Amino acid sequence: MKRRKFTAKFKTKVVLEALKERHSARELADRFKLSPQQISTWKREFLENADQVFGGNSKSKKSAEENKQDELLRMIGQQKVEIDFLKKNLM
Repeated sequence: MKRRKFTAKFKTKVVLEALKERHSARELADRFKLSPQQISTWKREFLENADQVFGGNSKSKKSAEENKQDELLRMIGQQKVEIDFLKKNLM
């Protein structure tokens, strides 16, 4: 039996239906052809990471920008050391 892969869009649709609590997990499992445990797992993961929707992206972008800036500063420092070394050896 082949393992099924689900898109983020599908998972979100299932989780949002579960959060509405209009149907039981068993009913949703039958409707989407999943196990109730899978729905519970996706729901728990969604709720644990919900805070990233509003704050996580800008933080990770800032972190990537900071990492890039740190790398550039490290390169500048290394080049300065090399230039000073070459100047000293030319004199």
